[in-house]
Amino acid sequence: MGGYHGAVTFGLSCLSILLMWIGSLSLTILVAILIPCISTSPVPYIANPWLVIGLFGGPAMLGALAGQHLGFLFIIKYSRDVFSKRVPILPSQTLENVIRLEAERWLFKSGFIQWLILLIVSNYFKAGSSYVALVWLVTPAFAYGLMEATLTPSRLPKQLKITTLILSLSLPILLSSGTLIRAVGTIIGILVRSERNPGARPEWLGSLVVAVLVSAIVCLTLVYLLSYIHLSGAKRPVIISILMLLALALAAVNTGLFPTFTEDFSRAVNVVHVVETKGNSDENQDASSFISLFSSTPGKLFEEAKNLKDEEFTCGWNKTVDYVSFTVKYGCWSSKDSRSGWSNSDIPVVHVEHDSRTINGRETKVFIDAKTSKRWSLAINREAIRDFTFEADAQELVPVGSKSEVDGWHFIQYSGGKNAPTKFNLNLYWLDNTTHSSQGAYKPGGSPLLLKVRTDLDRVTPAVKRVLEKLPPWCSLFGKSTSPYTFSFLTTLPVDF
Repeated sequence: MGGYHGAVTFGLSCLSILLMWIGSLSLTILVAILIPCISTSPVPYIANPWLVIGLFGGPAMLGALAGQHLGFLFIIKYSRDVFSKRVPILPSQTLENVIRLEAERWLFKSGFIQWLILLIVSNYFKAGSSYVALVWLVTPAFAYGLMEATLTPSRLPKQLKITTLILSLSLPILLSSGTLIRAVGTIIGILVRSERNPGARPEWLGSLVVAVLVSAIVCLTLVYLLSYIHLSGAKRPVIISILMLLALALAAVNTGLFPTFTEDFSRAVNVVHVVETKGNSDENQDASSFISLFSSTPGKLFEEAKNLKDEEFTCGWNKTVDYVSFTVKYGCWSSKDSRSGWSNSDIPVVHVEHDSRTINGRETKVFIDAKTSKRWSLAINREAIRDFTFEADAQELVPVGSKSEVDGWHFIQYSGGKNAPTKFNLNLYWLDNTTHSSQGAYKPGGSPLLLKVRTDLDRVTPAVKRVLEKLPPWCSLFGKSTSPYTFSFLTTLPVDF
Protein backbone atom coordinates (compact mmCIF):
# COMPACT_ATOMS: atom_id res chain seq x y z
CA MET A 1 0.00 0.00 0.00
CA GLY A 2 1.66 3.21 -1.19
CA GLY A 3 0.87 6.77 -2.14
CA TYR A 4 -1.57 8.78 -0.05
CA HIS A 5 -2.98 5.71 1.69
CA GLY A 6 0.51 4.51 2.56
CA ALA A 7 1.35 7.90 4.09
CA VAL A 8 -1.80 7.80 6.22
CA THR A 9 -1.05 4.27 7.39
CA PHE A 10 2.51 5.35 8.16
CA GLY A 11 1.09 8.14 10.31
CA LEU A 12 -1.15 5.66 12.12
CA SER A 13 1.81 3.38 12.79
CA CYS A 14 3.63 6.38 14.29
CA LEU A 15 0.53 6.97 16.40
CA SER A 16 0.73 3.37 17.62
CA ILE A 17 4.27 4.07 18.84
CA LEU A 18 3.07 7.13 20.73
CA LEU A 19 0.15 5.21 22.26
CA MET A 20 2.51 2.40 23.24
CA TRP A 21 4.75 4.83 25.16
CA ILE A 22 1.78 6.56 26.79
CA GLY A 23 0.26 3.26 27.92
CA SER A 24 3.55 1.89 29.23
CA LEU A 25 4.51 5.05 31.12
CA SER A 26 1.02 5.50 32.56
CA LEU A 27 0.88 2.07 34.21
CA THR A 28 4.44 2.10 35.53
CA ILE A 29 4.08 5.62 36.95
CA LEU A 30 0.84 4.53 38.63
CA VAL A 31 2.66 1.60 40.27
CA ALA A 32 5.55 3.87 41.31
CA ILE A 33 3.13 6.21 43.10
CA LEU A 34 1.27 3.26 44.64
CA ILE A 35 4.35 1.56 46.16
CA PRO A 36 4.89 4.02 49.08
CA CYS A 37 1.23 3.54 50.04
CA ILE A 38 1.49 -0.23 50.45
CA SER A 39 5.11 -0.68 51.53
CA THR A 40 7.20 0.45 54.49
CA SER A 41 9.79 1.68 51.98
CA PRO A 42 9.25 3.60 48.73
CA VAL A 43 12.14 1.61 47.21
CA PRO A 44 11.47 -1.99 48.39
CA TYR A 45 13.61 -3.51 45.64
CA ILE A 46 17.00 -2.21 46.84
CA ALA A 47 18.19 -5.59 48.14
CA ASN A 48 16.19 -7.57 45.56
CA PRO A 49 16.48 -5.76 42.20
CA TRP A 50 14.69 -8.58 40.39
CA LEU A 51 11.44 -7.31 41.97
CA VAL A 52 11.62 -4.54 39.37
CA ILE A 53 10.60 -7.10 36.74
CA GLY A 54 7.24 -7.68 38.43
CA LEU A 55 6.68 -4.17 39.76
CA PHE A 56 7.58 -2.20 36.63
CA GLY A 57 8.46 -4.63 33.83
CA GLY A 58 5.01 -6.25 33.88
CA PRO A 59 3.00 -2.99 33.89
CA ALA A 60 5.33 -1.50 31.27
CA MET A 61 4.72 -4.43 28.92
CA LEU A 62 0.98 -4.48 29.63
CA GLY A 63 0.62 -0.75 28.97
CA ALA A 64 2.77 -0.99 25.84
CA LEU A 65 0.67 -3.88 24.55
CA ALA A 66 -2.58 -2.01 25.24
CA GLY A 67 -1.35 1.17 23.56
CA GLN A 68 -0.02 -0.69 20.55
CA HIS A 69 -3.26 -2.67 20.24
CA LEU A 70 -5.21 0.58 20.13
CA GLY A 71 -3.01 1.73 17.25
CA PHE A 72 -3.50 -1.70 15.68
CA LEU A 73 -7.28 -1.14 15.73
CA PHE A 74 -6.91 2.32 14.15
CA ILE A 75 -4.84 0.85 11.31
CA ILE A 76 -7.41 -1.92 10.76
CA LYS A 77 -10.27 0.57 10.66
CA TYR A 78 -8.55 2.72 8.05
CA SER A 79 -7.22 -0.22 6.02
CA ARG A 80 -10.66 -1.81 5.83
CA ASP A 81 -11.93 1.07 3.67
CA VAL A 82 -8.80 1.12 1.52
CA PHE A 83 -8.64 -2.63 0.85
CA SER A 84 -12.35 -2.89 0.10
CA LYS A 85 -11.77 -0.54 -2.86
CA ARG A 86 -8.38 -1.94 -3.83
CA VAL A 87 -9.28 -5.67 -3.90
CA PRO A 88 -13.10 -5.79 -3.98
CA ILE A 89 -13.17 -9.31 -5.46
CA LEU A 90 -11.84 -10.94 -2.26
CA PRO A 91 -14.29 -12.72 0.06
CA SER A 92 -15.06 -10.75 3.20
CA GLN A 93 -13.29 -13.23 5.50
CA THR A 94 -10.16 -13.26 3.35
CA LEU A 95 -10.23 -9.48 3.11
CA GLU A 96 -10.46 -9.18 6.89
CA ASN A 97 -7.47 -11.50 7.30
CA VAL A 98 -5.47 -9.47 4.78
CA ILE A 99 -6.28 -6.25 6.62
CA ARG A 100 -5.20 -7.65 9.97
CA LEU A 101 -2.00 -9.08 8.51
CA GLU A 102 -1.17 -5.75 6.90
CA ALA A 103 -1.77 -3.98 10.22
CA GLU A 104 0.56 -6.46 11.93
CA ARG A 105 3.28 -5.64 9.43
CA TRP A 106 2.89 -1.91 10.00
CA LEU A 107 3.25 -2.42 13.75
CA PHE A 108 6.48 -4.31 13.15
CA LYS A 109 7.78 -1.60 10.83
CA SER A 110 6.88 1.10 13.36
CA GLY A 111 9.81 -0.19 15.41
CA PHE A 112 12.11 1.05 12.63
CA ILE A 113 10.68 4.53 13.06
CA GLN A 114 11.39 4.93 16.77
CA TRP A 115 14.92 3.54 16.46
CA LEU A 116 15.59 5.82 13.48
CA ILE A 117 14.44 8.81 15.53
CA LEU A 118 16.62 7.71 18.44
CA LEU A 119 19.61 7.28 16.11
CA ILE A 120 19.15 10.78 14.68
CA VAL A 121 18.74 12.36 18.11
CA SER A 122 21.74 10.55 19.61
CA ASN A 123 23.95 11.63 16.71
CA TYR A 124 22.70 15.21 16.80
CA PHE A 125 23.41 15.58 20.51
CA LYS A 126 26.54 13.38 20.29
CA ALA A 127 25.21 11.16 23.05
CA GLY A 128 27.55 8.29 22.25
CA SER A 129 26.79 4.56 21.83
CA SER A 130 24.84 5.33 18.66
CA TYR A 131 25.83 1.90 17.37
CA VAL A 132 23.18 0.41 19.69
CA ALA A 133 20.38 2.30 17.93
CA LEU A 134 21.93 1.47 14.58
CA VAL A 135 21.96 -2.27 15.34
CA TRP A 136 18.35 -2.17 16.58
CA LEU A 137 17.36 -0.41 13.35
CA VAL A 138 19.40 -2.22 10.70
CA THR A 139 19.16 -5.82 11.92
CA PRO A 140 15.32 -6.01 12.11
CA ALA A 141 15.00 -4.04 8.87
CA PHE A 142 17.33 -6.46 7.09
CA ALA A 143 15.51 -9.48 8.56
CA TYR A 144 12.13 -8.07 7.49
CA GLY A 145 13.35 -7.28 4.00
CA LEU A 146 14.86 -10.74 3.63
CA MET A 147 11.95 -12.77 5.03
CA GLU A 148 8.77 -10.72 4.70
CA ALA A 149 8.98 -8.16 1.89
CA THR A 150 6.15 -8.27 -0.68
CA LEU A 151 7.86 -7.35 -3.95
CA THR A 152 4.68 -6.72 -5.95
CA PRO A 153 1.47 -4.91 -4.95
CA SER A 154 -0.58 -7.85 -6.17
CA ARG A 155 1.00 -10.19 -3.64
CA LEU A 156 -1.11 -10.37 -0.52
CA PRO A 157 0.61 -10.11 2.90
CA LYS A 158 1.20 -13.20 5.02
CA GLN A 159 1.55 -13.63 8.76
CA LEU A 160 4.95 -12.63 10.12
CA LYS A 161 7.33 -15.56 10.55
CA ILE A 162 8.93 -16.47 13.87
CA THR A 163 12.21 -16.72 11.99
CA THR A 164 11.97 -13.00 11.23
CA LEU A 165 11.64 -12.20 14.92
CA ILE A 166 14.58 -14.41 15.86
CA LEU A 167 16.81 -12.86 13.20
CA SER A 168 15.67 -9.38 14.20
CA LEU A 169 16.39 -9.65 17.92
CA SER A 170 19.34 -12.03 18.26
CA LEU A 171 22.17 -9.59 17.55
CA PRO A 172 20.60 -6.48 19.19
CA ILE A 173 19.83 -8.36 22.42
CA LEU A 174 23.29 -9.92 22.44
CA LEU A 175 24.94 -6.49 22.16
CA SER A 176 22.75 -4.40 24.45
CA SER A 177 21.16 -6.64 27.11
CA GLY A 178 24.10 -6.38 29.50
CA THR A 179 24.21 -2.60 29.20
CA LEU A 180 20.47 -2.24 29.80
CA ILE A 181 20.54 -4.52 32.87
CA ARG A 182 23.51 -2.62 34.29
CA ALA A 183 21.72 0.68 33.69
CA VAL A 184 18.76 -0.43 35.82
CA GLY A 185 21.11 -1.79 38.50
CA THR A 186 23.07 1.47 38.55
CA ILE A 187 19.94 3.57 38.99
CA ILE A 188 18.77 1.34 41.85
CA GLY A 189 22.21 1.63 43.46
CA ILE A 190 22.12 5.42 43.19
CA LEU A 191 18.76 5.49 45.01
CA VAL A 192 20.50 4.29 48.19
CA ARG A 193 22.10 7.72 48.56
CA SER A 194 19.92 9.89 46.31
CA GLU A 195 18.38 12.15 48.97
CA ARG A 196 20.58 15.26 49.04
CA ASN A 197 18.05 17.01 51.28
CA PRO A 198 16.23 14.21 53.16
CA GLY A 199 12.47 14.65 53.04
CA ALA A 200 12.54 17.43 50.42
CA ARG A 201 11.31 15.28 47.53
CA PRO A 202 8.24 13.05 47.14
CA GLU A 203 8.86 9.51 48.33
CA TRP A 204 7.76 8.03 45.02
CA LEU A 205 10.24 10.04 42.96
CA GLY A 206 12.98 7.39 43.10
CA SER A 207 10.62 4.65 41.93
CA LEU A 208 9.33 7.01 39.26
CA VAL A 209 12.83 7.27 37.77
CA VAL A 210 13.17 3.48 37.72
CA ALA A 211 9.67 3.13 36.26
CA VAL A 212 10.41 5.52 33.39
CA LEU A 213 13.69 3.76 32.63
CA VAL A 214 12.03 0.32 32.59
CA SER A 215 9.21 1.64 30.38
CA ALA A 216 11.73 3.06 27.94
CA ILE A 217 13.60 -0.25 27.78
CA VAL A 218 10.37 -2.21 27.24
CA CYS A 219 9.06 0.11 24.52
CA LEU A 220 12.37 0.21 22.68
CA THR A 221 13.32 -3.45 22.84
CA LEU A 222 9.95 -5.23 22.77
CA VAL A 223 8.26 -3.24 20.01
CA TYR A 224 9.02 -5.97 17.45
CA LEU A 225 7.91 -8.78 19.77
CA LEU A 226 4.66 -7.05 20.76
CA SER A 227 3.58 -6.76 17.12
CA TYR A 228 3.39 -10.59 16.99
CA ILE A 229 1.00 -10.91 19.94
CA HIS A 230 -2.12 -9.27 18.48
CA LEU A 231 -2.85 -12.05 15.97
CA SER A 232 -1.09 -15.00 17.58
CA GLY A 233 -3.80 -15.92 20.07
CA ALA A 234 -1.34 -15.38 22.91
CA LYS A 235 -2.77 -12.02 23.90
CA ARG A 236 -5.02 -13.29 26.68
CA PRO A 237 -2.42 -15.65 28.26
CA VAL A 238 0.17 -12.85 28.13
CA ILE A 239 -2.15 -10.37 29.85
CA ILE A 240 -3.15 -12.89 32.53
CA SER A 241 0.50 -13.81 33.16
CA ILE A 242 1.50 -10.15 33.49
CA LEU A 243 -1.34 -9.42 35.91
CA MET A 244 -0.42 -12.44 38.04
CA LEU A 245 3.23 -11.38 38.08
CA LEU A 246 2.27 -7.85 39.13
CA ALA A 247 -0.08 -9.12 41.83
CA LEU A 248 2.61 -11.40 43.27
CA ALA A 249 5.18 -8.60 43.27
CA LEU A 250 2.80 -6.15 44.98
CA ALA A 251 1.82 -8.80 47.54
CA ALA A 252 5.48 -9.50 48.31
CA VAL A 253 6.14 -5.78 48.77
CA ASN A 254 3.06 -5.27 50.93
CA THR A 255 3.80 -8.17 53.25
CA GLY A 256 7.52 -7.46 53.48
CA LEU A 257 8.31 -10.97 52.27
CA PHE A 258 11.64 -9.75 50.93
CA PRO A 259 13.54 -7.30 53.16
CA THR A 260 14.24 -3.91 51.64
CA PHE A 261 17.70 -3.73 53.22
CA THR A 262 20.20 -6.33 54.36
CA GLU A 263 23.72 -6.24 55.77
CA ASP A 264 25.00 -6.49 52.20
CA PHE A 265 22.60 -3.83 50.86
CA SER A 266 22.53 -1.29 53.66
CA ARG A 267 20.53 1.86 54.22
CA ALA A 268 22.66 5.00 54.39
CA VAL A 269 22.04 6.88 57.66
CA ASN A 270 23.67 9.68 59.65
CA VAL A 271 23.59 10.12 63.42
CA VAL A 272 24.67 13.60 64.52
CA HIS A 273 24.81 15.27 67.92
CA VAL A 274 23.69 18.81 67.07
CA VAL A 275 24.18 21.97 69.12
CA GLU A 276 22.42 25.08 67.81
CA THR A 277 23.77 28.52 68.74
CA LYS A 278 23.39 32.12 67.64
CA GLY A 279 26.29 34.30 66.58
CA ASN A 280 27.20 37.76 67.94
CA SER A 281 26.19 36.86 71.49
CA ASP A 282 27.83 35.58 74.63
CA GLU A 283 29.83 32.38 74.21
CA ASN A 284 28.18 30.80 77.23
CA GLN A 285 24.68 31.26 75.91
CA ASP A 286 22.01 28.66 76.56
CA ALA A 287 22.45 26.59 73.40
CA SER A 288 19.89 24.01 72.32
CA SER A 289 21.04 20.48 71.57
CA PHE A 290 19.57 17.24 70.27
CA ILE A 291 20.48 13.98 68.53
CA SER A 292 19.56 13.95 64.84
CA LEU A 293 18.96 10.79 62.80
CA PHE A 294 18.38 11.07 59.05
CA SER A 295 18.94 9.06 55.90
CA SER A 296 19.99 9.82 52.34
CA THR A 297 17.95 6.80 51.23
CA PRO A 298 14.31 7.64 50.36
CA GLY A 299 11.70 6.58 52.88
CA LYS A 300 10.62 7.02 56.47
CA LEU A 301 12.63 5.89 59.48
CA PHE A 302 9.86 4.08 61.36
CA GLU A 303 11.52 0.65 61.18
CA GLU A 304 14.83 2.07 62.43
CA ALA A 305 13.11 4.06 65.18
CA LYS A 306 11.56 0.86 66.59
CA ASN A 307 15.02 -0.17 67.77
CA LEU A 308 15.48 3.24 69.43
CA LYS A 309 12.37 3.40 71.63
CA ASP A 310 14.47 3.89 74.77
CA GLU A 311 16.16 6.92 73.20
CA GLU A 312 12.86 8.87 72.94
CA PHE A 313 13.13 9.68 69.24
CA THR A 314 10.41 11.60 67.41
CA CYS A 315 10.20 11.27 63.62
CA GLY A 316 8.50 13.50 61.09
CA TRP A 317 8.60 16.71 59.06
CA ASN A 318 8.05 18.94 62.11
CA LYS A 319 11.71 19.83 62.64
CA THR A 320 13.85 21.18 59.80
CA VAL A 321 17.59 21.09 60.44
CA ASP A 322 19.78 23.28 58.23
CA TYR A 323 23.25 21.73 57.97
CA VAL A 324 24.40 24.63 55.76
CA SER A 325 25.46 22.41 52.84
CA PHE A 326 22.09 20.63 52.86
CA THR A 327 18.79 20.63 54.76
CA VAL A 328 17.06 17.78 56.58
CA LYS A 329 13.30 18.21 56.20
CA TYR A 330 12.43 14.71 57.40
CA GLY A 331 14.28 12.90 60.14
CA CYS A 332 14.20 11.80 63.76
CA TRP A 333 15.40 13.73 66.79
CA SER A 334 15.81 13.21 70.52
CA SER A 335 16.91 15.47 73.37
CA LYS A 336 17.72 12.64 75.77
CA ASP A 337 21.19 13.18 77.34
CA SER A 338 21.98 15.71 74.60
CA ARG A 339 23.64 18.07 77.12
CA SER A 340 26.43 15.60 77.86
CA GLY A 341 29.58 15.09 75.83
CA TRP A 342 30.30 18.76 75.16
CA SER A 343 30.83 22.05 77.00
CA ASN A 344 30.25 25.75 76.36
CA SER A 345 33.95 26.22 75.71
CA ASP A 346 33.54 24.12 72.53
CA ILE A 347 30.97 26.51 71.05
CA PRO A 348 32.36 28.34 67.99
CA VAL A 349 32.42 32.13 67.99
CA VAL A 350 30.76 34.18 65.25
CA HIS A 351 31.11 37.80 66.36
CA VAL A 352 30.60 41.12 64.56
CA GLU A 353 33.71 43.18 65.35
CA HIS A 354 33.01 46.18 63.16
CA ASP A 355 30.03 47.55 61.21
CA SER A 356 30.11 50.92 59.47
CA ARG A 357 29.09 52.90 56.41
CA THR A 358 31.66 54.41 54.06
CA ILE A 359 31.52 56.18 50.73
CA ASN A 360 31.68 52.72 49.14
CA GLY A 361 28.70 51.46 51.15
CA ARG A 362 28.18 49.43 54.26
CA GLU A 363 31.04 47.20 55.45
CA THR A 364 31.02 44.60 58.21
CA LYS A 365 33.88 42.65 59.75
CA VAL A 366 32.99 39.29 61.31
CA PHE A 367 35.36 37.24 63.44
CA ILE A 368 34.95 33.45 63.31
CA ASP A 369 36.63 31.11 65.77
CA ALA A 370 36.01 27.43 64.98
CA LYS A 371 37.67 26.40 68.27
CA THR A 372 38.83 22.77 67.96
CA SER A 373 37.08 22.12 64.64
CA LYS A 374 39.22 21.75 61.51
CA ARG A 375 36.26 21.07 59.22
CA TRP A 376 33.45 23.54 58.68
CA SER A 377 30.95 24.91 56.15
CA LEU A 378 29.96 28.55 55.74
CA ALA A 379 27.04 30.06 53.80
CA ILE A 380 26.86 33.79 52.98
CA ASN A 381 23.62 35.49 51.99
CA ARG A 382 24.24 36.88 48.49
CA GLU A 383 20.95 38.76 48.51
CA ALA A 384 22.44 41.01 51.19
CA ILE A 385 26.17 40.84 50.40
CA ARG A 386 27.62 41.94 47.04
CA ASP A 387 31.18 40.82 47.81
CA PHE A 388 33.48 39.70 50.61
CA THR A 389 37.04 38.76 51.52
CA PHE A 390 38.16 35.94 53.78
CA GLU A 391 41.36 36.00 55.83
CA ALA A 392 43.28 33.68 58.15
CA ASP A 393 46.56 34.45 59.94
CA ALA A 394 46.75 37.81 58.11
CA GLN A 395 46.64 35.97 54.79
CA GLU A 396 43.84 36.62 52.31
CA LEU A 397 42.28 33.29 51.34
CA VAL A 398 39.37 34.63 49.27
CA PRO A 399 39.96 37.95 47.47
CA VAL A 400 37.44 40.48 46.19
CA GLY A 401 35.90 39.41 42.90
CA SER A 402 32.97 37.64 41.30
CA LYS A 403 31.40 35.01 43.56
CA SER A 404 29.14 32.14 42.62
CA GLU A 405 25.84 31.46 44.33
CA VAL A 406 23.29 28.69 44.68
CA ASP A 407 19.74 29.68 45.62
CA GLY A 408 21.03 33.05 46.83
CA TRP A 409 23.86 31.63 48.97
CA HIS A 410 27.61 31.42 48.47
CA PHE A 411 29.07 28.32 50.10
CA ILE A 412 32.55 27.75 51.47
CA GLN A 413 33.67 24.33 52.68
CA TYR A 414 36.90 24.01 54.63
CA SER A 415 38.86 21.00 55.82
CA GLY A 416 42.30 21.54 57.31
CA GLY A 417 45.12 19.46 58.69
CA LYS A 418 46.56 19.18 62.18
CA ASN A 419 48.07 22.69 62.22
CA ALA A 420 45.35 24.36 60.15
CA PRO A 421 44.09 27.77 61.34
CA THR A 422 40.86 27.96 63.30
CA LYS A 423 40.41 31.75 63.50
CA PHE A 424 39.23 33.74 60.51
CA ASN A 425 38.14 37.25 59.56
CA LEU A 426 35.28 37.75 57.13
CA ASN A 427 34.91 41.21 55.55
CA LEU A 428 31.44 41.74 54.11
CA TYR A 429 30.47 44.44 51.57
CA TRP A 430 26.72 45.00 51.50
CA LEU A 431 24.39 45.64 48.62
CA ASP A 432 22.80 49.08 48.51
CA ASN A 433 19.26 47.67 48.25
CA THR A 434 19.07 44.48 50.26
CA THR A 435 16.22 42.01 49.60
CA HIS A 436 15.51 38.68 51.23
CA SER A 437 12.98 37.07 48.95
CA SER A 438 14.43 33.56 49.11
CA GLN A 439 16.43 33.65 52.35
CA GLY A 440 14.05 32.26 54.93
CA ALA A 441 14.71 32.55 58.62
CA TYR A 442 16.33 29.63 60.39
CA LYS A 443 13.33 29.54 62.72
CA PRO A 444 9.75 30.43 61.72
CA GLY A 445 9.04 34.08 62.44
CA GLY A 446 12.73 34.94 62.82
CA SER A 447 14.92 37.38 60.95
CA PRO A 448 16.47 36.47 57.57
CA LEU A 449 19.95 35.05 58.00
CA LEU A 450 23.21 36.68 56.96
CA LEU A 451 25.58 33.81 57.78
CA LYS A 452 25.21 30.10 58.49
CA VAL A 453 28.12 28.14 59.94
CA ARG A 454 28.47 24.43 60.64
CA THR A 455 31.55 23.23 62.50
CA ASP A 456 32.15 19.49 62.68
CA LEU A 457 33.92 17.47 65.35
CA ASP A 458 34.89 13.83 65.02
CA ARG A 459 33.48 13.09 68.46
CA VAL A 460 31.12 10.33 69.60
CA THR A 461 29.14 11.45 72.62
CA PRO A 462 27.51 8.92 74.99
CA ALA A 463 24.08 9.56 73.46
CA VAL A 464 25.35 9.05 69.91
CA LYS A 465 27.23 5.92 70.94
CA ARG A 466 24.05 4.35 72.34
CA VAL A 467 22.14 5.17 69.15
CA LEU A 468 24.84 3.67 66.95
CA GLU A 469 24.83 0.47 69.00
CA LYS A 470 21.04 0.12 68.77
CA LEU A 471 20.65 0.77 65.05
CA PRO A 472 19.48 -2.25 63.01
CA PRO A 473 22.21 -4.25 61.25
CA TRP A 474 21.01 -3.07 57.85
CA CYS A 475 21.96 0.55 58.65
CA SER A 476 25.35 1.91 57.65
CA LEU A 477 26.83 5.33 58.39
CA PHE A 478 27.24 7.27 55.16
CA GLY A 479 29.47 10.24 54.58
CA LYS A 480 30.48 12.45 51.68
CA SER A 481 32.09 15.86 51.33
CA THR A 482 28.97 17.71 52.45
CA SER A 483 28.01 15.34 55.29
CA PRO A 484 28.63 16.28 58.94
CA TYR A 485 30.66 14.28 61.41
CA THR A 486 28.94 12.72 64.42
CA PHE A 487 29.05 16.08 66.26
CA SER A 488 28.18 19.48 64.79
CA PHE A 489 27.68 23.03 65.99
CA LEU A 490 25.17 25.02 63.94
CA THR A 491 25.68 28.76 64.34
CA THR A 492 23.69 31.51 62.61
CA LEU A 493 23.97 35.28 62.33
CA PRO A 494 20.80 37.19 61.35
CA VAL A 495 20.81 40.09 58.90
CA ASP A 496 19.49 42.37 61.66
CA PHE A 497 22.27 41.51 64.09
